[in-house]
Amino acid sequence: MGIIGTLFIGLIVGLLARWLKPGSDSMGMILTIVLGIAGSFFATYVGSLLGLYQPGEPAGFIGAVIGAIVLLYLVAAIKGRQG
Repeated sequence: MGIIGTLFIGLIVGLLARWLKPGSDSMGMILTIVLGIAGSFFATYVGSLLGLYQPGEPAGFIGAVIGAIVLLYLVAAIKGRQG
């Protein structure tokens, strides 16, 4: 999967992660999508580097969703400390 495919999956992952993560977030939709893209890149490239799966496999999508949810929790924790 190329960069464009990873970005598109990242958009979907960000929205899905936001929907799956419990609680309310004070972040906007754009930040959620950016976190989804970051989770998608992280899961795609780190997961394939570790030999867990190859890009384009369903496990990569699941990993991207989990990565995006983790990033959402991290951002919420950082925002909680500052405010």
